[in-house]
Amino acid sequence: MQRFNLQTIESAPEKSKPALKALEERFGFLPNALATMANNPVLLNGFVGIFGSFHGGSFDEIEKQVLLLTNAVTIKCPWTVAAHSTFAIEDGIAESEVKAIRDGRLPRDPKYAALSALTKALIETRGNVSDADIDAFTSAGYSKAQILEVVTGVGISTVAATTTNMAGTPIEERLQPQAWSAAA
Repeated sequence: MQRFNLQTIESAPEKSKPALKALEERFGFLPNALATMANNPVLLNGFVGIFGSFHGGSFDEIEKQVLLLTNAVTIKCPWTVAAHSTFAIEDGIAESEVKAIRDGRLPRDPKYAALSALTKALIETRGNVSDADIDAFTSAGYSKAQILEVVTGVGISTVAATTTNMAGTPIEERLQPQAWSAAA
């Protein structure tokens, strides 16, 4: 059940309009998650700030999508799984790697597997990861400082997933081919 209106640039509160314009330019369309967040400028503008920081970080586009898709599946959010599956494929991730993550498995690529495993561990343990989790991540070639960047990615994706789950945000037609539902 959809609990919030999907705002447009025209219908959104004034303080949401600049962010919506910028996001529509960045994506080439206005994702429904952002149209939902636009109902509250505090949420939307907070999201935009952390979104920009995360996307300006050290992970490449594929690594970002591995992290964001892992988070979406772990939180069991149909909208963010559809979105990040779509974006991952568009960014060049092998469909078999996307399928693995969507099925709750690790990607075959060892570096992506380490990133996905740490992301999942951070969510499932609420940040109480083990030394072994950290060692597996850094042994795959990531720096210790990048763990904090994973935390940033988990944060931004959690905001989107929590919002869309709570709001009943519909999956737009563009993302429908990657629709997903959580296993019972």
